[in-house]
Amino acid sequence: MFDSIRLRLTMGYVGILALILLLFGAVAVVWFERQITFKQNQILGQQTVTVSNVLFYKADEADNPFGPTHAWAVLTADGRTLKRTENADLLGIPSVELAGQAVQSDHPFVREVEGSEGEVAVASSPVKDRYGTIVGVVQVARAPGVVRETVSNLVFVLATIGLGALGLATVGGMVMSGRAMRPVRRSFERQRTFIADASHELKTPLTLIRADAEVLHRGLDGEDDRELVEDILQETDRTNAILSDLLVLARLDAGKLEVAAKPFDLAVILSGAADRFEARAAGEGIRLEAGANGELPTRGDPERTEQILAALLDNAIRFTPADGSITVTGYRGGNGVVATVEDTGPGIPEEHLPRIFDRFYRADEARTRGPRGGGTGLGLAIARDLARAQGGEITAENKPSGGARFTLTLPARP
Repeated sequence: MFDSIRLRLTMGYVGILALILLLFGAVAVVWFERQITFKQNQILGQQTVTVSNVLFYKADEADNPFGPTHAWAVLTADGRTLKRTENADLLGIPSVELAGQAVQSDHPFVREVEGSEGEVAVASSPVKDRYGTIVGVVQVARAPGVVRETVSNLVFVLATIGLGALGLATVGGMVMSGRAMRPVRRSFERQRTFIADASHELKTPLTLIRADAEVLHRGLDGEDDRELVEDILQETDRTNAILSDLLVLARLDAGKLEVAAKPFDLAVILSGAADRFEARAAGEGIRLEAGANGELPTRGDPERTEQILAALLDNAIRFTPADGSITVTGYRGGNGVVATVEDTGPGIPEEHLPRIFDRFYRADEARTRGPRGGGTGLGLAIARDLARAQGGEITAENKPSGGARFTLTLPARP
């Protein structure tokens, strides 16, 4: 239990850190991409101005001083193309519109245009003759992959650092959560020891009280006196059952509860549990039916499995009205064997279903005040823990026709 809490604390801490790193990384990447694009555009504009005269008057179309990630084109002042590199079309140049803007503004500039590979940065620089007259425009385009590659390298570095940070955070979180859980673990151990010792010590005087009450009951003639002693016997049994449940829980938490792993037939256990509760159900005016589809071979602890079914039947009888019915069914399902306990009671409110197996939890306090009394909220919790100790599981749901259905699944015996 503490290991799972420790793991959840660590995962929560790491999850929050991962979210912070993700947000920080996203902001950093967006900011860096904008900055690098701005700087690259400045450099592109400066380079274009520097080589514009060379490209206009001397360069050949095969010459590309910028490398394969760039393209250039030369246009006349009226927008006619004089020369260009082979990859110019891919990068969206020559652009007559940008050339016209460069001629009109008489200044170099960088604009983003759509190329076949995405947005392309295009620098347009007017070229003047020796008299200061604009005779043409030189355009240089940079492929989007230049910035993308730089940003991708940044993302890779940030991801590597982030994964390393999360790894260290996981280790640190496990260490810190382990230290934080030590006082809780010690407190829980003391509480568990106290419950186990107190439950054990109280069972002996309870046994003596019950024995004395039975002797007293046999010697009484007055009806009122006999009823008082019967009340004592009932409350003694109830208290003894609570103490037994607390002992089981303490042993389950400590991992000291012995759970056998031997072959048995679930159909036999199911039938025996139903027989035990048949008289009680009949006394409450409830019809109890049980049946199984042949043998249901499984491996586990038959006594603990009967305890599970007893808890489910006890719960069903508590909440099934007179003239209602309880049906216990066994069958093979998937890779396991299944036992279901269905009743015709009011069912379980949907908001309480997720917590129906929590310790000391009762789905409806009002239902526990009737003449049949209420449980302690331990029976279903113990039943689930005992099922899981055998590699099985218990689930609860409401039937479409009304009432509740509890399903016990145990692994089938090969």
